[in-house]
Amino acid sequence: MSTNTQFKLPIRAPFWAQILAGLVLGVLLGWLARSQDVSWLVTTLEKVGGTFIGLLKLAVAPLVFFAILVSITNLRKVNNAARLASRTLLWFMITSLIAVAIGLVIGLVTNPGAGTGLTPADGAAPEKSGSWIDFLTGIVPTDVITPFTELNVLQIVFMAAVAGIAALQLGEKAQPILTLSESVLELLQKALWWVIRLAPLGTVGLIGNAIATYGWDLIGKYATFTADIYVGCALVLFGVYPALLATVAKVSPVQFFKGAWPAIQLAFVSRSSVGTMPLTQKVTERLGVPKEYASFAVPFGATTKMDGCAAIYPAIAAIFVAQIFDIQLGVGDYLLIAFVSVVGSAATAGLTGATVMLTLTLSTLGLPMEGVGLLLAIDPILDMIRTATNVAGQALVPVIVSAREGLLDRKAYDSVHSSPVDEDPADGAPADDPRRVPAAA
Repeated sequence: MSTNTQFKLPIRAPFWAQILAGLVLGVLLGWLARSQDVSWLVTTLEKVGGTFIGLLKLAVAPLVFFAILVSITNLRKVNNAARLASRTLLWFMITSLIAVAIGLVIGLVTNPGAGTGLTPADGAAPEKSGSWIDFLTGIVPTDVITPFTELNVLQIVFMAAVAGIAALQLGEKAQPILTLSESVLELLQKALWWVIRLAPLGTVGLIGNAIATYGWDLIGKYATFTADIYVGCALVLFGVYPALLATVAKVSPVQFFKGAWPAIQLAFVSRSSVGTMPLTQKVTERLGVPKEYASFAVPFGATTKMDGCAAIYPAIAAIFVAQIFDIQLGVGDYLLIAFVSVVGSAATAGLTGATVMLTLTLSTLGLPMEGVGLLLAIDPILDMIRTATNVAGQALVPVIVSAREGLLDRKAYDSVHSSPVDEDPADGAPADDPRRVPAAA
C-alpha cells in the first residue's frame, strides 16, 4: 500500500518583509563593522551592495534603448496616442512644479545651511559639472557605441526615440526589427527580474556599507538638510500623490500604494529608477493601466520623471549651498530653480545619484560648484528616499492619465492584493487571481 505524501514548502515571506529584514540586518551589521572596526565585514558589505548595483546597471543601457523603442512603437496600438503622450508630459510637469514648490518652502522655512559648522573650504568642485550647453549638446551622440560603453542614458534615449519614430514611419517593413526588439526586451526584463529578487540581500550590503562608512555622525552634521529632504519627499509621496489620486483620478490612494509599494521599496534600496523600471511597469499594469500605454509612460518616466532627484533635492540643496557661501537668493533665482527642475530633469537619467542635476542647478544660479562637494558624502543616504519618490511618481502619472481618459480598469485597480515580485513577469496574474478565471461562455 502506498501513500501519496505532499510536502509543503515553508511559507515564503512577502517581498516587503524581506526588504525590511534586509534593512534591519544591514543596520546591525554596519553598526557592528563600524563600532568594532571589523574591516573584513566592511569589505564584504561593500562587495555585496556593489555587486547588486552592478548587476542592475549591467542591463541599464540595452534595457533603456529597447524599452523606449518598443514603448514608442506600442503607441500605435493605442487610440489618441498623441493626446496620451501630451497628457503624460503635462502631468509630469505639474507634479514636478508642485514638488519643487514644496522643496523651496521647506528650504526657506528651515534654513538648512545655518548652524552646520560647514564652511566654503569644506567643499570641493566636482571633476565634471553640468551646464545648459552640455545638456543640450550632450543629447546627440557622436557615435552609436560610446553612449552604451559610457552609460550616457540621455543619448541612449535619443537614439531609441529616433529609432522608434523611424520604425513607425516604415510601417510593416520595420516589423521584423520590432519583433526582435520586443523579444530582446522580454529577455532583459526576465534577467533583471532575477536581480530584483536579490534585492533583500543587496539591501544588507548597501545599508550596512552606508552605516559602516559614514556612521551616524555625518547624518548629525547634516541633520537639518537630511530631514528637509526626507520630509519634502514624504510630503509629496504621502500627501500630494494621494490628494491627486483622490481628487483628480478619483481612485483610492490606499489601493495605489498597495499595488505600487513593491516598486517603491525596491527603488529605496537600489537607488535606481531604471533598475526598478520592469517592476514599476508591472505594478502600473496591475493597477489597471493598459499595457500598451504603460509600456510607453513608465520607460519615459524612468528617464525623465524625477520629483525627488530633480525637484525637491536641487531646490533645498541650492538654498543650502547659498547659505553656506553667504549668497542671497531672490525671487528670480527661485523661479530659475523651478524652471531647471521641470526642463532639466532628464539630466538625472534614472541612475543613482543626482549630482548632474545639482551642478546644472548651481551653474544656472551662478552658485559655486564647490557646493557639490559639501553634499557628496551624504548623497547615498538622501538618494534612497529621492528615488522612492521618483518611482512612485512614475507609477502615479499613468494612473491619473488613464483614469481621466477613461482607460483605467477600475476593477483591476480595486482588486490589487498581492505583490508582483512574488511572480515571474512572464506568468501574468497569480493562479488565485480572479482575473485569470476565463469568462463564462
